[in-house]
Amino acid sequence: MKRDNPFTLTFGKQPIKYINRYESTDNILSTFEADNPISQTYLISGIRGSGKTVLMTSVSNQLRNSDEWVVVDLNATQPLLQEFAMRLLDASKQIPNIFEKGFEISVAGFGIGYNGITEERDSVSKIETLLDRLNKKGKKVLITIDEAVANENMRIFASQFQIFIRKNYPVFLIMTGLYENIYEIQNDPVLTFLLRAPKIILGPLGINQIKNEYQNIFQIDDEKARQLANITMGYAFAFQALGMLYWEYHDEKPLDWILKELDGLLEDFVYRKIWSSLSPLEKQIVSAMPEQGTKIKVKELCDKLEMKGTTFSKYRERLINKGVCIAPEYGYVALALPRFKNITESYIETI
Repeated sequence: MKRDNPFTLTFGKQPIKYINRYESTDNILSTFEADNPISQTYLISGIRGSGKTVLMTSVSNQLRNSDEWVVVDLNATQPLLQEFAMRLLDASKQIPNIFEKGFEISVAGFGIGYNGITEERDSVSKIETLLDRLNKKGKKVLITIDEAVANENMRIFASQFQIFIRKNYPVFLIMTGLYENIYEIQNDPVLTFLLRAPKIILGPLGINQIKNEYQNIFQIDDEKARQLANITMGYAFAFQALGMLYWEYHDEKPLDWILKELDGLLEDFVYRKIWSSLSPLEKQIVSAMPEQGTKIKVKELCDKLEMKGTTFSKYRERLINKGVCIAPEYGYVALALPRFKNITESYIETI
């Protein structure tokens, strides 16, 4: 009987086999669990498929298993304050004796009442009532928001979250988002307090970590495992996609066939979206770069593009922050994503 494939392509789901980012996880946990936390907010940024949601889920699952924490997951597309009030009430109901006899709170009806007498309250008032009761029970509240964007909904929520902190409520926040969205949120005039929030920018996974995982899972020799790991270039989605394909087909199909299938998954799930998010000049820079895994001198690339160094530096920084490029050493640049050049070559004519 064939065992279930331990890899997954489902975004946001913690795979059976994944590589834990121990340092980032420990940084968030140690900060939030400190007696006097230096920050009650963490921002996680990275390219599509870099593992932002998996990292946030790993942290939230660990805290969810603690009696000291209540975890509330919010949907960024919904009115966040109302959503928080509703989710916090649902979570609070699971805690024994948090409400005394006769106490009632309604999210839909906008009321807080005692023994049938209801007083109308807004979402903020109800949230503060719940936070006060949770605090007295020694509980902390973690809020998670995946794929956050800078809009009016976020401005209202984040501004109120800052007030909750000023009032010394035990609330903590983890938000994930693409680099450009997190940058926009941090630089919004209303949300500048988030500039002080620690930010984790997810880079590649360790090649040795991937090699060891593949070796243990597939029971292959060190050389073969390293070959597979090098193909992924540390990209978290590629680790899952190549692992899934190799698990299913390595006994019946050659590696070249598997790699063609990998190209299809990379294109369909992430690369087409990544390419469309690049500006025309960023696309020109990427198109002029050599195959992935090959570095090029910045001066040589500028000459090829007929671009001034000052202009290139600005766009190079953007591409590095977006996770498309890396600077392997001073004066050089290289593509960061596996097989990105091969897959996007057909898009060049659309620039």
